[in-house]
Amino acid sequence: MSSEIAQRDENTVATTEPTNQLPAPTPTEGSTALMAWAQEAELAYQMAQKLANTSFVPQSLRGKPGDITAAILAGSELGLKPMATLKSIDVIQGTPALRAHAMRAVVQKQGHEIELVESTPERCVMRGRRKGSDTWQTVEWTTARASQLGLLGKGEWKKQPQTMLVARATGELCRLIASDALHGMPYVSEELGGVAHAEIVPQRAPLSVAALTAPAAVPEPAVAASADYSVQVGNGAWDPDADDSVDWQPDTEQ
Repeated sequence: MSSEIAQRDENTVATTEPTNQLPAPTPTEGSTALMAWAQEAELAYQMAQKLANTSFVPQSLRGKPGDITAAILAGSELGLKPMATLKSIDVIQGTPALRAHAMRAVVQKQGHEIELVESTPERCVMRGRRKGSDTWQTVEWTTARASQLGLLGKGEWKKQPQTMLVARATGELCRLIASDALHGMPYVSEELGGVAHAEIVPQRAPLSVAALTAPAAVPEPAVAASADYSVQVGNGAWDPDADDSVDWQPDTEQ
């Protein structure tokens, strides 16, 4: 009797064991890189949630942790650190774009050369060459050229034509000499949205951990009186202390 029970137990074990079990796939180089990227994205999203409502985030990204995460990841591919990315990338009508000064920085960091030859409110001439090349590429932007494209009637072209000409020349020149360094962001913000970003930032208190992690306080509506520039924050109010440096809202007419 005991031998019969033992035989039945062996049969039971045999029928419950998995059959035709395939070995676990060996991770490929691509899948390993994707998993590492996913972990990086998760960390970036956690960071974005803490920064989303602070004044360190540009208006076009504020309150949008998903977009901030994408910007941080894109900036990482360009060699930018997270906080530098937030001051370098705008989202214009759903398209991420580098600010002109940031695009020049990315290209120059790769060893390519850029020179501003001439800059006036009517004309901008820039030249550049790839690292290791002896050939210079020259780009010229004038108000006449901008007029042909219908740009001079836009707000920032009326107020800051010299800055806008430099921005346009920057985008065109960088695409000519170093399109491979831009990683899918070949246009500057000023080209897509008609916005000019000043390079002078008001002095602020030293950074602290609390400033980076705590939500930003909502500013009291005020009318800019003595500030050199101001930013419209909604309902006709203006914030002279905003980090975004011009009174611009995304332009829907291109």
